[in-house]
Amino acid sequence: MPSIGNIQLPEFPLLLAPMEDVSDPPFRAVCKENGADLMYSEFISSEGLIRDAIKSKHKLDFSEEERPFGIQIFGGDEDAMEMSARICETVNPDLVDINFGCPVKKVVSKGAGAGVLKDVPLMVRLTEAVIKGTTLPVTIKTRLGWDDETKNIEEVAERLQDIGVKAITIHGRTRNQLYKGEADWTLIAKVKNNPRIHIPVFGNGDIDSPQKASEYKNRYGVDGIMIGRAAIGYPWIFREVKHYFQTKQIMAPPTLQERIDVCRKHLYKSVDWKGPVVGINEMRRHYTNYLKGLPGIKEFRYKLVTLKTVEEIDEVLEEISKAYNGYTFERLPIELINYHEKCSVD
Repeated sequence: MPSIGNIQLPEFPLLLAPMEDVSDPPFRAVCKENGADLMYSEFISSEGLIRDAIKSKHKLDFSEEERPFGIQIFGGDEDAMEMSARICETVNPDLVDINFGCPVKKVVSKGAGAGVLKDVPLMVRLTEAVIKGTTLPVTIKTRLGWDDETKNIEEVAERLQDIGVKAITIHGRTRNQLYKGEADWTLIAKVKNNPRIHIPVFGNGDIDSPQKASEYKNRYGVDGIMIGRAAIGYPWIFREVKHYFQTKQIMAPPTLQERIDVCRKHLYKSVDWKGPVVGINEMRRHYTNYLKGLPGIKEFRYKLVTLKTVEEIDEVLEEISKAYNGYTFERLPIELINYHEKCSVD
């Protein structure tokens, strides 16, 4: 079984990807209940933590039920990264993760996220600074490289392991690809099969079904899989993958009432944590997959993404429950929501 420092993980762990404006405590709660083994905060700016920015500090929140839990930070300044690692340690997570994968221009232009892929020595120095700033295990989330001509992940993995990184998660695209095209896991497999690499290697990118998770597990030999976009509005993906691993059978999809109940729980937690305006607005991205497959759902879904109070949304959810009472869901493809303007490190 893979381990990250003293953190013992299941035989083949399923990780929930850190996604900006998605992987908050309410979302993590419903994913944990459905089988996510290791979760992370949304990515947090090291500069924001040092400035005591309210939004950055807020992202440090997590509950004991979420363990094992990692806080993910990003930045391009060594001193800021070291200091932010010290701040992270004060809230006692299980690990600190560094984001070297975010491809969004506003992050890359600051020499952070995937922008560091162009400068491996800087990546090493930033990582050393974080390791210096904490006694917790330090892990990395990154991509194959900057572009097709600079796929340097094999070198990166060796150099970061050599300075003390305890695990690496690799997204199977370059920065230039963003989220376009198909994720290429062949280089992830090369890293895993490198005899010099002894830390856990987790694969990430395009896992949207139990069958695909099983196929990639067997084909590429990784130590675990990180799932991101497929969990948005569909936290059941984790339990379905685990069921398929154990039985080779496709698990029945969640019932209508289960979808409504989890959606409502997610909404309440979102409002409790972020307040009514932000909490309601940020739930809107989840409704499509929560209700996917219901015929004629467009009118109800339109109401859900335009209403502004919990009470009104609750009424619509109850209307859906009554209107589709007894409906049996078919197995449908999960919609992978694309983020081009936001940083999702799935």
